[in-house]
Amino acid sequence: MTDNTTRLDHVVLWVRDPVAAAGFYEKSVGLEPIRLAEFTAGTVSFPSVRVNEETILDLAPLDMAERMNMLPGAAAGAGHPVNHVCLSLTADAFDALRGRLKEAAVPVSDLSYDSYGARGPAKRSFYFRDPDGNIVEARHYD
Repeated sequence: MTDNTTRLDHVVLWVRDPVAAAGFYEKSVGLEPIRLAEFTAGTVSFPSVRVNEETILDLAPLDMAERMNMLPGAAAGAGHPVNHVCLSLTADAFDALRGRLKEAAVPVSDLSYDSYGARGPAKRSFYFRDPDGNIVEARHYD
């Protein structure tokens, strides 16, 4: 990357079992796990999954929440999931994701049309929950 525009680097999701969460995001969502072997070996605190070359989702164990003291009062808010994370996909990847989730018996919402996002109105979108209750939205613009 050569330009210095602001980008989303990572989102931290609180999970009960980081290995199981990584498996879900790999098998059902299609995201590549990173640092999973290091996590299981005990050399890093949590694994992640890669959204794209610039963005990852960190899968932080819930027992880390009490140690979240990077700012005064941060521990009081740690452990609460965000409202949702949105993944923007191509139309083909969107359809493939919906199919994998249904195949894995993961409940999905009805389709929404023209919901507004970072790139304007999306053609279609839907929501699902990961095994830890985090809500993920999938959408496509093309």
